[in-house]
Parts: sequence; C-alpha cells; structure tokens
Amino acid sequence: MDFGGGGGLHSKQYSQSEDSKPLLEEMSTPPVGNRRSRTGSGPCRRAPQHCSSGMRYKLLQEGDIQVCVIRRHRTFLSKILASKFLRRWEAHHLTLTESCLLSATPTGYMETAVAYGAMEDLQPLCWDGAPKYCLQLSIPGGTMLLQAANSYLREQWFYSMQWKKKMHKYSKVLSNPSRWEVVLKEIRALVDTALTSPLQDDAVHQTPLHIVSALLAENPSLSIQDHENIIMAIAPLLENNTPPPELCDLFLKHFQECPRSTVVTEVFTPMVQRILKHNMDFGKFPRLRLFTQEYILAISELNAGADVVRKFIQSLHGPTGLCPHPRVLPNLVAICLAAVYSCYEDFINSRDNSPSLKEIRNGWQQHGDRKPPLILRSCPLEAGPPTPSIALHSSDILVDLEQNQRASGGAALTGLPGLSSEPDLIDCLHGGPAFGAPTVQLPPLADRVLGCFVLILKILSDYDDWRPALASLLQPIPFPKEALAHPKFTKELKCVIQRFAQDPRQEVHSCLLGVRSGKDGWFQLYSPGGVACDDDGDLFASMVHILMGSCYKTKKFLLSLADSKLESCVLLALRGNKTMVEILCLMLEYDIIENGDTRRQVVSTVQSTQPGLHTYSKLCERQRELRELQRKGGPVRLTLPSKTTDADLARLLSSGSFGNLESLSLAFTNVTSACAEQLIKLPSLKQLNLWSTQFGDAGLRLLSEHLGSLQVLNLCETPVTDAGLLALGCKCTALTRH
Repeated sequence: MDFGGGGGLHSKQYSQSEDSKPLLEEMSTPPVGNRRSRTGSGPCRRAPQHCSSGMRYKLLQEGDIQVCVIRRHRTFLSKILASKFLRRWEAHHLTLTESCLLSATPTGYMETAVAYGAMEDLQPLCWDGAPKYCLQLSIPGGTMLLQAANSYLREQWFYSMQWKKKMHKYSKVLSNPSRWEVVLKEIRALVDTALTSPLQDDAVHQTPLHIVSALLAENPSLSIQDHENIIMAIAPLLENNTPPPELCDLFLKHFQECPRSTVVTEVFTPMVQRILKHNMDFGKFPRLRLFTQEYILAISELNAGADVVRKFIQSLHGPTGLCPHPRVLPNLVAICLAAVYSCYEDFINSRDNSPSLKEIRNGWQQHGDRKPPLILRSCPLEAGPPTPSIALHSSDILVDLEQNQRASGGAALTGLPGLSSEPDLIDCLHGGPAFGAPTVQLPPLADRVLGCFVLILKILSDYDDWRPALASLLQPIPFPKEALAHPKFTKELKCVIQRFAQDPRQEVHSCLLGVRSGKDGWFQLYSPGGVACDDDGDLFASMVHILMGSCYKTKKFLLSLADSKLESCVLLALRGNKTMVEILCLMLEYDIIENGDTRRQVVSTVQSTQPGLHTYSKLCERQRELRELQRKGGPVRLTLPSKTTDADLARLLSSGSFGNLESLSLAFTNVTSACAEQLIKLPSLKQLNLWSTQFGDAGLRLLSEHLGSLQVLNLCETPVTDAGLLALGCKCTALTRH
C-alpha cells in the first residue's frame, strides 16, 4: 500500500464522496495511488483538488458560517440553486464535535445537532449561478447549504467535516470488531486516510493512533502475530508522530514478550530516533522514556547487542563531528540515569523512612517516632550489638552531600573552614565510622539493565562534541548512593571518568571537581580512600595532573590535597609518579606544609627517586634566587622600555635585589602571562601596569594567589577575559580594564 500523501488521492478536486460508501468497500478498491478517477453523475461539476497543488489547511474545530436548509426532494435542487432568489440564510457558530455538527445557538435550521452518521453526502457547489463558497450537505429530509466567507474557508470546512465524519465512522466500526482480517484492512484504510489528508494538525495523526490504542486495550487477548500486524499497519503514522501513552504501554508489553522481533528494528527505530531528537521533557511524558528505555534494552539483546547499540547511537549523532540535534544527549543521559536508578529501586525504597542529614548531624534526636527502616545489607567491622544502618533520605536524583573532614583523634565530624559540618559523601557511602562499606547485589535482570545503560554512557563519552555537556550533566553525581557503593557500577563508570581526565579542555576536566565549593565530586570518589577507587592511584594522578594545569586557585587546590590526600601523594611519589613529585615540590615551594616533621618526610620522599632528586635540586636553586631577589634594596619604582620580553624581565630580576620595588610598569611591552612566574617573586609590589600587553588569564591566576600586597592593576587592552578576572577575587583594591 502506498502510504505517501500528495496528488494520488484524488484526480479531481471532489470525486464522488467515499463517505457514502461502506468502509469495507473502500478496502476492496485498488490502492489510492492507482485508483482511477471516478466522475460523479450528480448534478454538480467539481473543480480540481487543491491539495494536489500543495494547499494545506488547519483542522477546524469551530467557526462562523451561514446555514440554509432546503426541505425538498433532491431532483428539484438544481432548479432552486440556479434561481436568483434563494431561501433565507441564518448565521450560526458551528462546532465540529467528535460525533455531530452542533450550533452554539440551537435555533432555526440548527435547532437539533446533525450527527455525522446522518450525513449522506458532502460536496462543494462550483457552477455558474450557485451561491459562492457554498457546501452541500445531504441530510435526511432535505439538503443543508453552508456558505463560508471565502474559498479558503470553504475548503477548510469541507476537509475538516470530511475528516471528522471519517474518524467517527472508523471509531464506530473498530469499537466492535467481528473478524480480525477485516479489522486489519480497516486500520490500513484509517492510516491511509490520515496520511493523504490535506489537513495539517496534530489531531489528524493522533486521532487514528488513539482509535487503534483503544482497540488494542479492549482486546488484550490478541496473539503476538496480531499485535505485530497492527503495529506494521500503523507504522507510517509512527515515523513522524509521538505515540499516545496508552499505545506506549502496549508497545512496552510487546518489547517484554518478544524483544527479538523484527518489528522492534523495522518499526520502532525511526520512532525512538524521533523521540530522542525532539522530546523536550520526559517529566511530562514518562511513558515515552520507558518506551525508549525498553527499546534500547531490546536491541541490546540482539546478536552482538553492544555493537547494535553503538551503531544506533552513531545514527543519532550523525556522520559529522558535531551532532546537529541538541536534545539527543540530554535525553539519552536522562534515560540512562532513570535506568540506573531503577536498578537500585529496592535498595532506595528501603531507606524511605531513614533519617535526614540534619537529624544525623544532630545525633538523631527526633527519630523516636519513625518506623524502623529496612536495613541495607552491610558488613560490620567487628562483632557486637546490632547498630542502625545510616541510610540517608534522598527524594531527589542529585546527590547533595557536603564535603567534610574527620578530625584526627576524634569521632566527631568537622568540616573545612567556611563549610557546613554535614557528613561528606564518602563517609555516608561507608556508613560512618562504625560501619563497613555496604554491599549491593543486583538480580540478573537489574544487572543486565545496568550494564546496558552504563555502556551507553561510555559510548557518549567517546564523542568529542558531546563530552563537555556530558561532563556537566554528570558533575553533580546524579546517581543513588547505592550505585556508588556498588563496585561493578563504579568500575564500569571509571572509563567515563578517565575520558574526562584525559580531555585537555577545561570545561570537561573541571567537572571532575564538585559542582560547587564544599561538594564532593568524581575527583574525591576515585581518589585513594574514595569508595570508587580500585587501583593504585593512577586515575587520581592523571586527574591531579590535568587539574593543576587549569585550576584557577592552584594554591587552594594544593591546600585541599595536603589536607586530605597527602599520604596518597607521598605513596605515589615513592613509586616514581612524576606528577606527584611535582605536586610535593609545589607544596614545599608555596609553604603549604607547616608541620616540620611532615616537611622533612616529604623532602625525603622527593629525594628518594631520580626524577624527584632532579626536581628538588631545581626547587632549591629557585629558592636561593628568590631569597637574593627579595633582599631589601633596589629601586622603588621601575619602568621598562617597549619591546621588552619575558626573557628580558627574567634577566633583569635575576641581576640584583628588588625587595623594595613597589611600582612596576610594563605598559606597551611584549610580555605575556609567562612573566607572572617572575612577578610573584616581588613581595613589596603594590602597583602593576600591564597596559597593552599580552598578559592573559593564566598570569592572573598566579598573581591572585601570590601577590597579596597588590593594590593597583592596569589591564587596559589586554586579552584578559571574565574567567581570568574571577581568579583575582578581592586581591586588588583598584582595577581598570577597557
């Protein structure tokens, strides 16, 4: 059957109306595109059909129109219409309901509604002498004439009434099916009607889908073959239209009963692609999300299912380096998150009545009236009386737990300065100091679902254009705590985190940190001591390396490492990790480590390897030069000539003492951000003029951390951006920038 629209539907504008014929007779005729034009023998001459020339009309639901009813025999109609004097006309506001033509003022000709089943024929009048823009509607006992304001409105009324009449007939016929062979033909005719209609409206395609949905809902005992035949019949409508919720439920049942059916790949693939490309909110259409989720699970069960899923995502992305559909990635991530959440649903439900973070912080003072929660299986550290499981209340998909630090030698939880004192994510996952790490065991079905959708996250991270948005979506750690405590999940997700850590773009690897200050991020989870860390710190070292190259607050980042990860850094440095050796040397250079014994231990660690010994020698040399530079003496103000370079500035500052230098002008020179390494050695610098230089954001980061006495900074005509200015904070009391 030809499901395409266009001119094949009518060879003339108004062929003899098919509404007056039984529906089964329609199915006995040849396909629409091959039908011969039938010239009616009635009294009216029909004009060529407008839709063949591309005219489209919006489906009318109501409107104003002139009505006249002729209560005479139809053989005298031509004489009456040809006369100059016509019966009186009444103005009515008509509404096209689901079953009848109804007037807002039920008086006169429209005192009673005209049911669609009572309409025998509907056609326009198009000969000389006939009323303009008029439709002829044959009803029992006479003829009703409807006159519109113009020709376009007349066509709109004609096609709208014709479509309403057909939908009423199909709905009535399919509501009481007798033989399923006949029903299948009727469904195909219904689809053909929707596809070839010149009307443009969502209801034109949605109404047939609702009719079929009601048919399937009323006949739940249909065989799988009957289901597939009906799905194949409505397939042309599904390609460009979203199925209604009831139909989605029936499709979900089909997925579960026969996931390897050819219908899954032949019919549902275009529909799922359209959903992922155009859907704006799965919250409003949850059945579409479930339908898409079950489709992906179905294709993953095919032979070489992982390759099939990969090819499906590749078809969504497209062959170019940039995906042209911005909604694909957020929709896929939303489906993956919902699927992962469903895998741990039983564990999540077990903590519905568990205490909140505030109650845990206050010592559970208000939990006396609570029902005892279902305990998540855990392994206690030692034998003893049973202790309550710390299962945190979570009604949201986002993990929102504050980062804190356990005080050494005490059991109380104390936070970093300026942060709240709620337990951090890692402590919560371990269940607190008195509990072992919870063990999560998934049933086989949930385990298969988890593997499928974590695979999708891996595939998404392979695309360079998707990786920044994917990192941003996953930065808040939008997974339940039970998933983060599950070794299989964190091991599979580790590939995605590695992709982020290897990406040189700051917008990607910066998402390894918490979504805001004080929040745990992937960096904390996959660092040594974190619940997701399953290696010797290789991933941790790569994350530190990439973050140190772009972190705005390098000194602050080093402080956090020294505060919570110093032992891990020392251990990795002993094993010869160059990144950790550089980190320890920076801690020594910036005086991050205040304890003398700890400093000596770090120095010994750095000197224990050949790369570390070489790096430490350079550090000692820089420290000697710095002490020489910072000795009191030298000029108070200094202005360098134009065309001065970074190398010139370095040679100048290494030639003597500049401990008294308070004002330095580098305006109109050729210095860049690289000279910041020399400028931070000037402890008394208060005024710095960088007008018309190539000094950028990277240099500002260093200045903001090391020049605490800087008061005036001139950045006129420099490549500094807003991101660089954020690094300055409140370090400068005066700042000019053009």
